[in-house]
Amino acid sequence: MYPLGDHFKIKTNSIPNESNVIKGKYYRITLLSLNLVRLEYSPSGEFLDAPTQLAWNRNFGPVNFNKREDNNYLEISTPYFKINYSKEKSFVGGKFTPDANLKVNILGSNTIWYYGNPEVKNLKTSDNELRNGSLKEQGLYSLDGYATIDDSNSKVLDSDGNFIDRSFKEIDIYLFVYNKDFTLCLKNFYALTGNPPLIPRYALGNWWSKTVSYNELDIKNLIDKFKSKRIPLSVLLLDTDWHKRIGNLETGFTFNNNLFPSPSALTNYLHSEKIELGLAVSPTEGFTQVDDIYKESSKYVESTKDGFIPFNVLNPRWVDVYLKMYIHPLDKLGVNFYWLKNNNKISNKERFLLNHYQTYDMLRNFDNRPLILSSYTGICDHRYPILYSGKQSVSWETLSAIPKHNFSATNKGISWWAHDIGGYYKGIEESELFIRFVQLGVFSPILKFGSAECKYYKREPWKWDIKTYSIVKEYLTLRHQLVPYLYSLAFELYKNSQPLIKPLYYTDEFVIDDDRYRNEYYLGNELLVCPILKKKDLVMERTVSQMFIPAGTWYDFVTGKKFPGNKSYVSFVREQDYPVFARAGSIIPMGLNENMNDLTPPKDMEIHIFPGCSNSFKLYEDDGTTNLYLKGHYLLTVIDYKYESNGYVLTLKALEGKSGIVPDKRNYKFRFRNTKSSNKITVTHNGESYAFTTYVDGNDFIVEVKDVNTTGQLQIKCLEPKFEIEATRIINGEIDDILNDVLIETELKQKLANILFSDLPIKKKRIEVRKLKGLEKKFEKLFLKLLEYIEQV
Repeated sequence: MYPLGDHFKIKTNSIPNESNVIKGKYYRITLLSLNLVRLEYSPSGEFLDAPTQLAWNRNFGPVNFNKREDNNYLEISTPYFKINYSKEKSFVGGKFTPDANLKVNILGSNTIWYYGNPEVKNLKTSDNELRNGSLKEQGLYSLDGYATIDDSNSKVLDSDGNFIDRSFKEIDIYLFVYNKDFTLCLKNFYALTGNPPLIPRYALGNWWSKTVSYNELDIKNLIDKFKSKRIPLSVLLLDTDWHKRIGNLETGFTFNNNLFPSPSALTNYLHSEKIELGLAVSPTEGFTQVDDIYKESSKYVESTKDGFIPFNVLNPRWVDVYLKMYIHPLDKLGVNFYWLKNNNKISNKERFLLNHYQTYDMLRNFDNRPLILSSYTGICDHRYPILYSGKQSVSWETLSAIPKHNFSATNKGISWWAHDIGGYYKGIEESELFIRFVQLGVFSPILKFGSAECKYYKREPWKWDIKTYSIVKEYLTLRHQLVPYLYSLAFELYKNSQPLIKPLYYTDEFVIDDDRYRNEYYLGNELLVCPILKKKDLVMERTVSQMFIPAGTWYDFVTGKKFPGNKSYVSFVREQDYPVFARAGSIIPMGLNENMNDLTPPKDMEIHIFPGCSNSFKLYEDDGTTNLYLKGHYLLTVIDYKYESNGYVLTLKALEGKSGIVPDKRNYKFRFRNTKSSNKITVTHNGESYAFTTYVDGNDFIVEVKDVNTTGQLQIKCLEPKFEIEATRIINGEIDDILNDVLIETELKQKLANILFSDLPIKKKRIEVRKLKGLEKKFEKLFLKLLEYIEQV
């Protein structure tokens, strides 16, 4: 086939271990692991060993399994499943049929899979939960503990890196068996298909994109505004009008000189401000004479009589022309990544090929880590981050769909999704809605602003009232502070197949059918997010949030209040607050450089440590933009917390990697949450005493250590019995805050407090509230409702 370049020649290991293969004339069964089996039936007797769009690696090593066989029957078993196959059942020579000539018992359950099984307990996902769950398709997560992927119709990857059609027909199915351990399923899935790549560090910051015809001065004014307001920004994504255009076509690859006289000056300016540049391109609309390179490119691929080269990603020569003549010149100008637009007009397979070639083309340059923004294809989208959910309305309905969309994507192994913060178009710009969009975005995979071309779409935080602006600024700053934590999660996804986001139903299945809790999710192993997805009560100026806290002990990430787990709670959430909880023992590394846009490993770090149990966290750091991490240019630091009843020990130690990756010396602020101050603190570095300062901030005990060598071992030891502050969350405090804020006569507030916080039974409290004279009906209803919540606790 056509040689696209060595960087497209993917290293695969698609031929399975021979000892794991059981083969007949028309069938082949391959044990890839104890939990994953490949089932093939070929009428021609031919079987595919080449890699496909789905399967790149089929040799996981030898598998220990048992086999019993005679001329008619085959039985294969592992500790997870038992396969029964009637090789000659019916008149079809053993062809897999729905009449159970092939069935698999899931051990440890009463479940049986058979060929043609509808898998009704599979929690199906869609290309876009935000589009009313359209195009629903099967994911990997099932309440039955198994799932299948049919690879019978995918294309084959040849030695030159091209995808070609299969030369023969066969049934080709992968069966994943995991029972209750879905993490095991994902590990097998990534081992088969290839791990998600490590995304650039800058992608975890705040993105800016609006459908606006910016010019160079507009962009500088925008960046200056962000700087003056001290709001961090990491990505500028230019939509449509950055390039020359013909009519309504969005295709074009040449900067519009009227807007950008010197494109290289633009990229140099942005990079000097520590902001990366992405460009929207529309190759699916073909190439036109608007680009100077058109005439030269038409020598290599066929053009129409009216001066148009149509899209044809199935032709490797077209791909070669597109990348070398249209994309590489933009790369040389300093463009960091591309947004592949208008690719909903093509088939999933074409979209997959475009995503694949665009991503792997970036591997030719070791200094630029691959990244694209594209649309869902349904074919191993985890390999080509990041996915974009498309234009969504400005509405609470859109906001409400995002959590389910994000965590159900995990059911297909996908972690990196971007949505337009605030919605893209239509709707009404509401302060409360915008705040909740931003807060959810902070605790989501990607935080991307975006909107249609209209100055009344207020995505700029400073266009809102002072309260909204202040809250949004605080959360956007928090997002950049969380990047050390988020980037370590990105590494765990890439290296150890640990999903970034997991729905609460992975640990507590009952929430699947409970509207109150079904949208909760874990962000890494440390944090639980309970999204606010509905409007506040206008009387008490708060949102009623009903939450389920899973087993264990959890702490409010902001206040530090303790929440004993495995129970439900009701909370009354102000607009500036967001229900995020840290597991006992959680370690959350945070940091911010002096230039807030700069997301390289920071010199100043603040590490939050929550009490309750021992834990360790691996902080991963590299240069964030190149592929040098593949050659060992990274630093992995273990943060180890030993929790005992009579004190605690915190240790930071470089575990593996190289020096020079992070600042040689760092300033650390260790924030021990819900912890009393102590005079029994010692700090050592490489075994020697080291200077430190301590102070108290609210319920947190702070230990500051400055100018610490980052490659040594730092240890903080506290020998203080009963050091934890028992700041257990009490609902009465929240109700008292509501009472303090509502516009009721002050003396009446006192009478209400005497009733609400008395020892009277709830029923009598209701009677007394109704008896109060001068209490408006709306406030009477409010406090009667609050009494219902008190009764539930």
